[in-house]
Amino acid sequence: MAGGAFLAADWGTTNLRVWRVGEDGQVQQGAEFPLGVSRLAPGEAAARFAAEVRPALAAEGLPALLCGMVGSTLGWTVAPYLDCPADLTTLADGLTRVAPGVRIVAGLRCAGLTGPDVMRGEETQVLGWLAGDAARARGRRLLCLPGTHAKWVLVEDGAVVRFATAMTGELYDLLGAHSVLRFAPPAGDDAAPFDLAAFDRGVAAAGDGGALAARLFGLRGLTLAGQLAVGSAGAWLSGLLIGAEIAAVAPLMGAGADSGLDIIGEAHLANLYRRVWEGGGRRCSVCPGGEAVLAGLTRLWRAAP
Repeated sequence: MAGGAFLAADWGTTNLRVWRVGEDGQVQQGAEFPLGVSRLAPGEAAARFAAEVRPALAAEGLPALLCGMVGSTLGWTVAPYLDCPADLTTLADGLTRVAPGVRIVAGLRCAGLTGPDVMRGEETQVLGWLAGDAARARGRRLLCLPGTHAKWVLVEDGAVVRFATAMTGELYDLLGAHSVLRFAPPAGDDAAPFDLAAFDRGVAAAGDGGALAARLFGLRGLTLAGQLAVGSAGAWLSGLLIGAEIAAVAPLMGAGADSGLDIIGEAHLANLYRRVWEGGGRRCSVCPGGEAVLAGLTRLWRAAP
């Protein structure tokens, strides 16, 4: 599989992104489908991929390489977790064949803070980020991939050596919808601008990231006292949770007061993390998540035996 055209797919819990990549490595066509694995019945992924995805990209005969939750217990089949440290060769050799011409990228596993930690999909983004600059594969780099379950990844000489997961995005959704802190956007104002001032107040309230359960309740008091507009509650909560995550998790990954950080993710969320990190006077860069995953899939395709 060192060359030739193929289908590259990032198949997550809620969405599926697919690209038809030509022999020259250039994207010929891309599409998105509301076919996240959480929306599919057991055994349905293969049939929907053949009946809907392939025809939409005129790719009925192309081989395919898939990453993400499609390789989980919710997806097409289980692609095993590979132990860290893991690099391009480890992942290329560990692809799981699920049908003629169709393979799925394995996830990664390492010792976590309280037990085994796992990732699935982010490993491909890391490979794509590494492909963007040869210097990234030399020495030690700290990466953050924000999301529902944010990943903090330590890369040494091009290999993922360990990582930690923070459930920040899921906490935000649960607290905002189902707790005493729940909030809703102002009626009819779905496009209201994000309140960066309230976000910054939340970051400041996060302190060193400790006593998070107590700090969270501050949102209740601020809104009841009229010191924070109800419409800004979401931004404040986002600031508190992201600020606490960075303050508490980054040091566990070896980050110091002058450490740099490379963020892989979509613009809005990645830039909020960048705002917090650079607010401490530290270097930070951002790589778009879609760009990284496509580059990672293409790199794996060319390296796979």
